[in-house]
Amino acid sequence: MDVIERLQETTHYIRSLSQLKPRVGIILGSGLGALVKYVQIEKEIPYEDLPNFPTPSVEGHKGRLILGEWHGIPLAILQGRVHYYEGHKMDAVVYPIRTLAMLGIEIAILTNSAGGLDPKMTPGDFMVIEDHINLMGNNPLMGPNIKNLGPRFPDMTEAYDRKLTAGMIKTLKDLDIPHWQGVYCGVSGPTYETPAEVRFLQTIGGKAVGMSTVPEAIAANHLGLRVCAMSCVTNPAAGIHTTKLTHDEVTEIANSVEKQFCDFFDRFLSTELADKP
Repeated sequence: MDVIERLQETTHYIRSLSQLKPRVGIILGSGLGALVKYVQIEKEIPYEDLPNFPTPSVEGHKGRLILGEWHGIPLAILQGRVHYYEGHKMDAVVYPIRTLAMLGIEIAILTNSAGGLDPKMTPGDFMVIEDHINLMGNNPLMGPNIKNLGPRFPDMTEAYDRKLTAGMIKTLKDLDIPHWQGVYCGVSGPTYETPAEVRFLQTIGGKAVGMSTVPEAIAANHLGLRVCAMSCVTNPAAGIHTTKLTHDEVTEIANSVEKQFCDFFDRFLSTELADKP
């Protein structure tokens, strides 16, 4: 069974459970899954029930597809993601965002927890992603191009939609939420970066570093979706401070900004996306 056939099987199963046609897709990163309690949920489907769907093994990623509405906007929310470092192939890492595209989304909002590369960053700050650098050593579009999904050589000049990105920044400013904007460096993981690697990432213009998002952003652009993305800075990157890094810390900080994160989405959806093209 090829990729298109597998995607059709997955979407057919989802549509057998819900007729909702999502306009916006949201992927929630580590510790950021609480957003779903604000959604008027029509259907909640565990990933393991979805044909061909990869399931996450990392703490903080529940693994559920949520279909519902918020401010009248039909949404599909991926509560948790799979990562390249879990041993999945890249086509599995981007399978969920491709599924959302097959369901009809036009906008993809990607979120993650990340390490801050600027010494002035404080855990709990947010960073709007303006661009990325792919340092994963792989690309989800390698291999034969799937013409039904997109072109062989997709343009990445505006990988993150300028209008949506500006709307994110405006929303954070309006709510007086501490935030930054800059370049996200995507690495394979699962080790945190060495201090020497962090100095390298700072030198090439990185503002935050993480182990996700970049493959999804590439696949979403290939699909012709409008993309925007935001990181929750959960820790200073290695070498900036002397404290050792742990995943528990990442999840704890992400959980601590739950209200700000949800307030942001409430305002962003209602003012920037509701009834707008």
